[in-house]
Amino acid sequence: MGIIVRDLGELKGIIEKEKKAGKKVVFGNGCFDIVHVGHVRYLKGAKELGDILIVAVNDDSSVTGLGKRKEVVTPAAERAEIVSAIDCVDYVILFGESTVENLLSTLKPHIHAKGTDYTEGSVPERDIVLSYGGKVAIVGDPKDHSTRDIIRTIKNLKEK
Repeated sequence: MGIIVRDLGELKGIIEKEKKAGKKVVFGNGCFDIVHVGHVRYLKGAKELGDILIVAVNDDSSVTGLGKRKEVVTPAAERAEIVSAIDCVDYVILFGESTVENLLSTLKPHIHAKGTDYTEGSVPERDIVLSYGGKVAIVGDPKDHSTRDIIRTIKNLKEK
């Protein structure tokens, strides 16, 4: 079970110790509002790239700020708890920014893993990762699953 870390400075200290111990650190992120099989496959794929998996979970304001939805289904603290319970996840941190650039610049993971809705060239934080010598990797299954689709399916069931 992963550990939820509430303070970026604390997580930085933990990750620096893990790196000194020779561990390869992988970083993933997302909203994880309704966790589905695509999320699990993404996280498993990310973990396969290294020893330690950090997952940054968007807080409620950054989920709605992305413009994909007007409100969240699952509150941030609960989403962090759910993600931390996935076996392959080592550390979880909530974040409120629109991107994970600050987290990447601070933690400097070896690998920044993104889902298959990206290419290595289209990852928004690619330049930051490359600037400190990190790598970008695309992991998970094809983007055949989405929270938006699940919400739509539930609404359609409700209407029948």
